[in-house]
Amino acid sequence: MSLFTAALHPNVGLGFLVLGASLHDILTRLKAEPQRFPKLDLAYSQINPVMKPIMLTLPANGLRLRFDGPEQRLRLVEVIDFTKNRITYQEKDIARPANSQGVAGSPAPGGVATGPAFRNVYHRLFGPTYAGEYIPPKEDKPTAVGTYVLSYPGVSFSFPLPKSAFSPEKDVVSLLSSPASQVASSVAVFSGKSWAYARETLWTEVLPSVKSSFLFSKSKEVVPDEISLIKIHGGGRLQLFKKWTNSSIWINLGETTPQELVSELGPPDAIYRKNDQRMYIHKTRTASHSRSRSNGGDYRRPDDLTDTDQSSVLTGSEDSEDEAIEDDFAGNMSGECFYNYFYLGFDILVSPPQPVSRIPPSQAVALNGKEVPGASPFKSGTADRLVATKIVLHANVPGSYPFNRHRRCRWEIQYLAINNPDDVVNSETPFGEIEGRLREEWKSTYQSADEAKKPQRGMVLNRGWGDSPGSSCEFLGGWEDGSGGVAAKKFDGSEDSTTTLYGFPGLVFEVLKNGFVSAVTVF
Repeated sequence: MSLFTAALHPNVGLGFLVLGASLHDILTRLKAEPQRFPKLDLAYSQINPVMKPIMLTLPANGLRLRFDGPEQRLRLVEVIDFTKNRITYQEKDIARPANSQGVAGSPAPGGVATGPAFRNVYHRLFGPTYAGEYIPPKEDKPTAVGTYVLSYPGVSFSFPLPKSAFSPEKDVVSLLSSPASQVASSVAVFSGKSWAYARETLWTEVLPSVKSSFLFSKSKEVVPDEISLIKIHGGGRLQLFKKWTNSSIWINLGETTPQELVSELGPPDAIYRKNDQRMYIHKTRTASHSRSRSNGGDYRRPDDLTDTDQSSVLTGSEDSEDEAIEDDFAGNMSGECFYNYFYLGFDILVSPPQPVSRIPPSQAVALNGKEVPGASPFKSGTADRLVATKIVLHANVPGSYPFNRHRRCRWEIQYLAINNPDDVVNSETPFGEIEGRLREEWKSTYQSADEAKKPQRGMVLNRGWGDSPGSSCEFLGGWEDGSGGVAAKKFDGSEDSTTTLYGFPGLVFEVLKNGFVSAVTVF
């Protein structure tokens, strides 16, 4: 394994580990070089994985990376073991191993780097700075060792300092000149004028664009514009906001063409041909049962609960049963495909036009006959023209089966905040709360108030079986089993591969066992 070598840039990052980069981008880059990065340890909260920070440790490289939960952006880079890397600043080593004569110099075979020396940091590399911060040890013993954090703008050094040696009256040079504390144990790269200020807003600060980094100005790597937020307006209309800009684009399902998608979003990372038809029985069954439900067509099109994972990452051959699908049904699927935007966090189904979901009741009242925002003046001219008919937004929740297949996509259900803009339902909201708000919004579509209060029965699927393209659907229970949305017992595969689908007008949610949404399909 080659030694990890990188240049340290305060307020920017460490080599290609740039502050503000997404967890998906970093993991994809690291996994592409298994010989250089042989082991990756990911730690996250199983109870609240979308809000709590995520920690990625590279034990073989002596690095630790910390990401925020909601956006999954790199917030902190730490070097915790200097024997497993070579870090430079302005082409000078910040930690140089001793050579065979015991004198600091260029790395020698067998040399051991213990860490950046205080004198080297304070005198040669970064220069004088303000007094740092002493973090006392947890143990109340005179021999216990605390940590003295010496901060510069965008970078800090942690030095071990015995509790007995610390005094507020002493200056930093006097404190860190002793042999016991003259070598730093770790280095942190962050965004801020000092560590004391940066840690207060470490997880919430709006970081500058990765594209603005001078590291990318020297690279030929193409970085697409990120979509920071998608607002779901109902009626098949979505507003996509570009990160670090004030601009937004609209996708109108049933109207937006593939040419418009490529023009606004760029070419897709992959194209997945929709060909898994084994759930055809649910299409006919749902259609027959919809007659007994109030406005059943508003809640789901027959195939909307079967297309929840449209990735081209996994491929497989068609089973013999698939070839027996009726010719007329197969003909209707001609030309359908998913545009996979892995680095934007969503997939878009391109197919012949289909009726979009109805406008939400509260939005219809607010519009009062006015034209809906984002409506396109151009309508589809022919019934066989391909348009965007469905979009799947992926949450990239740590621990879920499709984790790191897509970048995390953040979304808001805009029409639920018409009366109270501050009360937003978004990708970080637990599904129990989302379900309650949507029931209230669509209560007029139920036959009675009692029916509106009944728990919805979920369709359970297991992605771990994986014998279909993209593991599209494997149901463990149907709509008539009376399970109330509780997942049925798993037969094989990992526990995290089982999820439950819940449908509302224009929306299908894929919910994990911890109650958070793994993906939402808008149609």
